[in-house]
Amino acid sequence: MDDKTHILIVDDEQDICTLVDQYLSDEGYQVSVAHDGAQMRQVIARDPVDLVLLDIVLPNEDGLSIARALRVENPNIGIIMLTGRGDTIDRIVGLEMGADDYLAKPFHLRELLARVKSVVRRTENVPAEAAAASAGGESSRLRFAGWEFDLHTRELVSPENESVRLTSGEFDLLKVFVTHPNQVMSRDRLLDLTRGREAGPFDRTIDVQVGRLRRKLNDDPHQPQLVKTLRSGGYIFVAPVEVAADRSAARRRVL
Repeated sequence: MDDKTHILIVDDEQDICTLVDQYLSDEGYQVSVAHDGAQMRQVIARDPVDLVLLDIVLPNEDGLSIARALRVENPNIGIIMLTGRGDTIDRIVGLEMGADDYLAKPFHLRELLARVKSVVRRTENVPAEAAAASAGGESSRLRFAGWEFDLHTRELVSPENESVRLTSGEFDLLKVFVTHPNQVMSRDRLLDLTRGREAGPFDRTIDVQVGRLRRKLNDDPHQPQLVKTLRSGGYIFVAPVEVAADRSAARRRVL
């Protein structure tokens, strides 16, 4: 059975698809290509996909709408948005729709590879690390402010007993916060711990991710009670964190 990481390229520009397909295949990945949302869904239906490289501008259905639906249907899949517009708003909206990262066209293939490795590592290795910790006798389920967060299953459960979906980026960020409570975390430090410094020197995606995470935690950005912003240019997770016992109650999933 083929255990290669499966990457799906969704782009209507044939030249880009051919170039990226050949490059990633040479790097040892299993690669498939689709030119619109319908073809993408056909590929996913017949073969599990680990990561989608998704162009924003597509025929029939735009990439942002596809990203939002894809995140709901496949919560653990990695998504990297490709945009040729060079507009920060497009990138932020892409992250809002559930993408894990973005890359502006034209891009260097080595930078694409670095981002692919980063997202794949975050979606695959973090659960394995949490499972190893659990096997060593440490609980992977933590509690804060009525919330429960499982580092093994990647599940976040609200005080109302509702399961809340997290993208891999949101999971990474929350994991850093709950494992470093009451510690001042600069943006650079958060980038180090969540993205391995594959971001540029002026990358502001941490601020976007924090905003998204606050909304999912119902943490008022004007008067946050969990993740506070520091004037020095960082954040601090102020809620007490403790080990939680396993829960068996039925949960209603929130999209």
